[in-house]
Amino acid sequence: MARRALLVGINSYDNISPLGCVLDATKMKELLARNYDGSPNYDCRLLTTNAERVTRARLREVRGQLFDNFTDDILFYFSGHGTPTATGGFVCTQDATTHDPGLPMDEILLLANRSRAREVLLILDCCFAGSLGNPPNLQGPAGSENQAQLREGVTILAASRPSQVSREETGGHGIFTWLVLNALQGGAADVRGRVSTAATYAYVEQVLGGWDQRPMYKSHADRLSPVRLRKPAVTDALLRELTGYFPTVVSRYQLDPTYEASTSSAVPEHVTIYDKLTQYRDARLLKTVGGNHLYYTVMASGAVELTELGQLYWLLAKEGRL
Repeated sequence: MARRALLVGINSYDNISPLGCVLDATKMKELLARNYDGSPNYDCRLLTTNAERVTRARLREVRGQLFDNFTDDILFYFSGHGTPTATGGFVCTQDATTHDPGLPMDEILLLANRSRAREVLLILDCCFAGSLGNPPNLQGPAGSENQAQLREGVTILAASRPSQVSREETGGHGIFTWLVLNALQGGAADVRGRVSTAATYAYVEQVLGGWDQRPMYKSHADRLSPVRLRKPAVTDALLRELTGYFPTVVSRYQLDPTYEASTSSAVPEHVTIYDKLTQYRDARLLKTVGGNHLYYTVMASGAVELTELGQLYWLLAKEGRL
């Protein structure tokens, strides 16, 4: 499966105040191009004002190439100014003016909805980013609830609500992109190291919860495909062994001092199992019965059982989905 991404960052504007968005786009490219192990992820194209003029015509041209006759996964990321108008939100290109701000967000949505791509992820880090996906013809009177229109397979991650500005400058990045980068580096990874868009949103919105800026997540998808892979806390091979140690989802595994390498009664096979149980525990898949430390549970011939999270992965292993 091929994956394609366009990362846009605009620092300098002809008629609007400058921003620090090129770094945002550049760092996004660095993370999205490769997974943690160096394997290829998205085939990334960077479009920034450090390299060329990002005018309305140029962005429209490259954006069209992104969606053109592509059937796998597409990611579009924009960092720059955004503005609301009477006809909907706009992403501001370098040549933006008061009455001609750039590209309508509706155009981005239209291309996404009409594309043949299996999945499309649209990420906007700009003011009023939540307007993406909210066509004006679907919106009611002022103050009513916003409505979105996405075809199956399209997901939007926006830095702010349709009526909100976005915060700038945290570690050289916009606060939203800074949080997304942290999520992609592992902050939002599950036990298997998979970072989904939904998990990324959950990571971001918790941090922004006490501030005026609220990120938005809009999706019409039937799967949580990973945006990026991080090093797993537990390998799939080891997760598949759960059903061997725990015959049922509520089984307990009995331990004794032969599982501890430092004892005179240690059994090598048991010590190996103890090491695996330690990995399960560190990934929050396993807990001791009674709540004691795993070492003391071993020395007292206690038992361990699966946590609720461990039961989830037990079921996945049992059903052959790992």
